[in-house]
Amino acid sequence: MLRWIRQQLGVDPPHQSDTRTVYVANRFPQNGHYIPQRFADNRIISSKYTVWNFVPKNLFEQFRRIANFYFLIIFLVQLMIDTPTSPITSGLPLFFVITVTAIKQGYEDWLRHKADNEVNGAPVFVVRSGSLVQTKSKNIRVGDIVRVAKDETFPVDLVLLSSDRADGTCHITTASLDGETNLKTHFSVPETSVCQSVSQLEALQAVVECQQPDADLYRFVGRITVIQHGEEIVRPLGPENLLLRGARLKNTKEIFGVAVYTGMESKMALNYKCKSQKRSAVEKSMNTFLIIYLVILLFEAILSTILKYAWQAEEKWNEPFYNQKTEQERNSSPILKFISDFLAFLVLYNFIIPISLYVTVEMQKFLGSFFIGWDLDLYHEESDQKAQVNTSDLNEELGQVEYVFTDKTGTLTENEMHFRECSIKGTKYREVNGKLLPEGMTDDSPDGSVAHLIGDEVLFLKAVSLCHTVQISYDQPDLPLGASDPFSHVNGFSSNHMEYYASSPDEKALVEATKRIGVAFTGSSGDTMEIKTFGKFEKYKLLHLLEFDANRRRMSVILQTPSGGTVLFTKGAESAILPFATSGEIEKTRLHVDEFALKGLRTLVVACRHFSPEEYMDVDKRLTAARTALQQREEKLQEAFDFIERDLQLLGATAVEDKLQDKVQETIEALRLAGIKVWVLTGDKHETAVSVSLSCGHFHRTMNILELLQQRSDNECAEQLRRLARRIKEDHVIQHGLVVDGASLSLALREHEKLFMEVCKNCSAVLCCRMAPLQKAKVVRLLKTSPEKPITLAIGDGANDVSMIQEAHVGIGIMGKEGRQAVRNSDYAIARFKFLAKLLLVHGHFYYIRIATLVQYFFYKNVCFITPQFLYQFFCLFSQQTLYDSVYLTLYNICFTSLPILVYSLFEQLVHPHALQSKPCLYRDISKNSLLSFRTFLYWTVLGFCHAFIFFFGSYILMGEDTTLMGNGQMFGNWTFGTLVFTVMVITVTLKLALETHFWTWMNHFVTWGSIAFYFIFSLFYGGIIWPFLHTQDMYFVFVQLLSSGSAWFAIIIIVITCLSPDVFKKVLYRHLQPTSTQNSQQSLSAPPAQALSCMESLCCYQQGQSGCSRLASLLDQMTGHCKAGASNCHASSRCNRIRPRAAWQMVDPDGALGVGKRSA
Repeated sequence: MLRWIRQQLGVDPPHQSDTRTVYVANRFPQNGHYIPQRFADNRIISSKYTVWNFVPKNLFEQFRRIANFYFLIIFLVQLMIDTPTSPITSGLPLFFVITVTAIKQGYEDWLRHKADNEVNGAPVFVVRSGSLVQTKSKNIRVGDIVRVAKDETFPVDLVLLSSDRADGTCHITTASLDGETNLKTHFSVPETSVCQSVSQLEALQAVVECQQPDADLYRFVGRITVIQHGEEIVRPLGPENLLLRGARLKNTKEIFGVAVYTGMESKMALNYKCKSQKRSAVEKSMNTFLIIYLVILLFEAILSTILKYAWQAEEKWNEPFYNQKTEQERNSSPILKFISDFLAFLVLYNFIIPISLYVTVEMQKFLGSFFIGWDLDLYHEESDQKAQVNTSDLNEELGQVEYVFTDKTGTLTENEMHFRECSIKGTKYREVNGKLLPEGMTDDSPDGSVAHLIGDEVLFLKAVSLCHTVQISYDQPDLPLGASDPFSHVNGFSSNHMEYYASSPDEKALVEATKRIGVAFTGSSGDTMEIKTFGKFEKYKLLHLLEFDANRRRMSVILQTPSGGTVLFTKGAESAILPFATSGEIEKTRLHVDEFALKGLRTLVVACRHFSPEEYMDVDKRLTAARTALQQREEKLQEAFDFIERDLQLLGATAVEDKLQDKVQETIEALRLAGIKVWVLTGDKHETAVSVSLSCGHFHRTMNILELLQQRSDNECAEQLRRLARRIKEDHVIQHGLVVDGASLSLALREHEKLFMEVCKNCSAVLCCRMAPLQKAKVVRLLKTSPEKPITLAIGDGANDVSMIQEAHVGIGIMGKEGRQAVRNSDYAIARFKFLAKLLLVHGHFYYIRIATLVQYFFYKNVCFITPQFLYQFFCLFSQQTLYDSVYLTLYNICFTSLPILVYSLFEQLVHPHALQSKPCLYRDISKNSLLSFRTFLYWTVLGFCHAFIFFFGSYILMGEDTTLMGNGQMFGNWTFGTLVFTVMVITVTLKLALETHFWTWMNHFVTWGSIAFYFIFSLFYGGIIWPFLHTQDMYFVFVQLLSSGSAWFAIIIIVITCLSPDVFKKVLYRHLQPTSTQNSQQSLSAPPAQALSCMESLCCYQQGQSGCSRLASLLDQMTGHCKAGASNCHASSRCNRIRPRAAWQMVDPDGALGVGKRSA
């Protein structure tokens, strides 16, 4: 029982061994000593809460926030002691904040529950008791034999037992797992592939031994033992035998497999990514400001308590005749009385901490994130992909980026490969009109390339057309899936109808090139591969496939040739092939590879090795032993691969071109002008990487290129770094660029981090080549943790970029052709690199200024709110008398001042989006968290105190000497005084925000003037009725009397003008004497009407010629006179006519869609 409890708590997991044993069809041993292993059920749980734990768990998580916990303490204090304000004043706002957050989180979790139930309740077929039984997905157990039909997804991780194909293979797609849409072939072992009926499977006696659950999608180590006629047959199991949950069965009628990993132990579930835990610089600043205001609160409470006792030292104030103490009060402990008074003052001033700040910030981030997806400039029409936001917590961080780390292939380039050149036996060739011609020759052979291709060239082409993992899809009518001749297509269908699918674009480009030249790969079936060499079909038997891995940087196939010989074909990076080559034109090929790389082409080297029968027997034995090992399989396979892939005969090299994406050069230049340094991190060889860097504008031709390459020792690396540092100081060159390779980087990061960072920071651009995925993350971490703590952004499109995307402050995935892993693990996703410019320079700029103003305005309005309460204590003998009515205390942050700042933080545009894109230098104005610097924070805080003093003493001057402000001689009381202060405050803080607003929409007008109007209407309603459920009617008719006094109206106007006039003068003065580049841009846009953007462009038109205009927008143009109907200069209208209808989300403007925006300078 104790063990079971420990297992449930996760202290003692149910399986402790390194492997698990799965009995197929749950045929457990019949001896009494066997204890079945406990495995997880097949339920998928992505939800966070249950019905029973939602309330306690959600409350616990919310009260971990310091502001929420603080207000909870204040609320409890109000309940326990006699405080000047009602517990409702703290309890109601706290309840509102907690409730809103709980509803939001509960709704999101309900959606997750709904999705989980749909998945867990899906019908599946399982072999049980000799028949095929339908059950729910959640009821599948480890060891069950599951049947999956064509186009269905796999409900668990299965080891393939058999399929309807004779060879026991099946095709799947893993698009939902890694985004790869190509067909992948998976295999069953020969002993189980014959079991194609339920009765045969029921009679199958087999045991699967495999590793415990692992999140790596591409790693699986196991073996299956099949008992036939009393004999045990052991076969290895690898990733090619495992069908992963979430993958989909294709081109196969049905398969049977045994469940090995279920539920939350499946690889898909283990790869679930939690919401990003990254915190923005604004959030950190907000917490710092919160602590400062907490100190101010404590100071005010302690000072008030001390002054109270100092005042009460005089007998006449300690116990005046009108307020005699009780006997209990006289005998109470002075210490307890002091603590009680301190807590009472703490409660009185507690609203200086804005509890609604967190809710408003969350709402702003959540709602604001939709604008990125709605932006037409971030929509890629060719692929029909819009920008995607995976986390809204980092929106403002987009406006603070100082370093961009980018991958090259698929990020700066298209990842569309085209074969250009090759080198065969030391001779360079190029493809011309489907012919392979030596360099310098012209296309003068009318009947193809057969005539001039000899043995070496043909062997090279065969190696390229056979050494790959390409799959083929044929554009032909449906054929029986179990056709006896797997190559029946070659007789009735032209090979022109075939289409290649590959996980690597390089492989697809090379196989397509050999097909055009005359050596076509026509298909594979089981262990047979077929090629068509200049019209002649040849079949090769695939003996072994040596998969590609990032460490070896090569892949190989071992084939049996039609003549019976055994040959190994291998291809990979030149650094992974040339050192192991012993024959062939090695030096010439190396020279050609370097020439290809200088042209910016991607290179692969191809080699072969012929085995004698004895050599192959040894190879086969080593591979089989390594693949059947349950322990240290990867290490043993690596040793076997190294033994096999040596003594190679070099055949040649290939060169394919990867085109640059559109507007990459302009994007990099814009980022550089914005003060952002761009680092390119790539796995390519340095010549290729340098060539691409020059062509995309990352490196300039006039830039001094420094190199840190091929360093072999720490001392050598340190000396080279010192030379580079001296050269940077001595050279009078404006810009330097640094090229460093992976090996040298490892040495530099080991012991010379500071020296390396010094060199890097003095370089305008850095290029790191031959980088492993973890090295990319290390470089990002190095910059992140440097003393300056710069904000970093990483952008990439492949699985090898995931580590750096997760490491950077902001991670952006490119929706490219290397799968969706980068997109799934990123914070934001875009379709093309060029969209990065608008994402940072426009959206980042807007998000940052909006939330920076939001945070500081919240603290400002709360200082204005609570400081008069503090000042009032000097006039009431620190008796803890409240200045405002409890209803006003409660509704100030919730109703009266909340909506204007929320709408401001959603729609504010300091500068027009076009100006931000055309003048990237404006990005520098907001860098280094400048709008949330201590100086700016101090300005807003001092401004709040100044306004609060004016509110209080302005009202005091009006009423201090003579309170008979009514025509009939009636006198005003303390509630009227407090209401006057509160009225002036609500108007002033609302108008202060109006002064800060540069971009006005109808919604800004509605909430700004509507908030003031709502306050007046509410106050008239609240004070005009006797409320039966209130203990006192202090506010009855107070507001009506206040408004009936002309002096009060005069005071309100004078005080508001007095508060806001210095702000206006300061803005005008600074704008004319010390204008920032942002303010200059505002003036240049607003000065001459003729140059202003016509029609509705400020609202919905974009630089790329696309438009979000609708008929309503055109109609508004005509109504407002901005655009004559049918005018030729109405850009918005003309653009709209050129654009096809779009979906609703494409028609919404990210920065003003809710109304006609007018910009105030």
